Amino acid sequence: MLDILAITTPIFLLIGFGYLTVAGRIISREQLQGVGIFVMYCALPALIIRALTQNALAEVFNPHYLLAYGVGSLAVFGLGLAISLKVRRHPLGTSAILSLGMSASNSGFIGYPVASMVLGPPAAIFLALCMVIENLLIIPLALILAELGHQTGNDLRKTLRRTFLNLTRNPVLIGLLIGVLLASINIPLPQPFTKAIDMLASAAGPAALFVIGGTLHGLRVNGMAQDLGQLAIGKLVLHPLAVFGMFLLLPDLDPTLLTGALLFASAPMISVYPLFGQRYGLDGVTTAALMVCTLSYFVTISLVLWLMRHSGLFALSSG
Repeated sequence: MLDILAITTPIFLLIGFGYLTVAGRIISREQLQGVGIFVMYCALPALIIRALTQNALAEVFNPHYLLAYGVGSLAVFGLGLAISLKVRRHPLGTSAILSLGMSASNSGFIGYPVASMVLGPPAAIFLALCMVIENLLIIPLALILAELGHQTGNDLRKTLRRTFLNLTRNPVLIGLLIGVLLASINIPLPQPFTKAIDMLASAAGPAALFVIGGTLHGLRVNGMAQDLGQLAIGKLVLHPLAVFGMFLLLPDLDPTLLTGALLFASAPMISVYPLFGQRYGLDGVTTAALMVCTLSYFVTISLVLWLMRHSGLFALSSG
């Protein structure tokens, strides 16, 4: 148990430090937003570029990983959509946003810092793979369905065009494209550029955890038990279970791939989830869900790491 606490304690200390700095008014929410922008637009793209340029593309874009993680995430998204539409009778827009919260992980701000402590350098490769699934599959699918439910005319062509334009401005995808281009031409970058990228990439994990902690200050949970229960169980339990199940179906199961996938799938929902919810009148439940799942993550990730430690299926490099 002590080796598990050695992994989780620094993570939640950084989250707690971010919370306290905002609670103590050492930094404002506007300043915290600036740190978040730095992570999203500078540190995470640099991290992805470093992962892609330091490894062969054949190693990075592992089709087995993309297939298993993608199908597992889609399965949870579909399940969430079915529950929201058929059982809870939510409209399509609401159902799409709830399903997004169940199936898209906070890979950059939480998944990567945890995976890097457990697996080391391979965590950056898994980050790139998970962000391909999230940014090219799950998030666009959710936003297209949400827009269709939100618009009275249901103009599919207009919705697709808007979603595509938003994707072209996504800094993570831009980092992916730059990394793939650099890896394809196979020309080493000058050392000063490499060093600058390394410095930016190294800041991604701690800065991201700091932002998450600051974001949690002031969030409230009021009368949302059913939605929060669906989101918390879907994201922290069903998503990792679905991904785990899909990886078990793969031939020649690689323990490192399974470990990375489960660590990322176990993370809470994406940090910008409340921003997506705000457009569709769900800012209250999405913000509360982010808080509940992030706080509950301390328990669930400790359980996941304990199960990994006592199973022969996983590859753990720490402890």
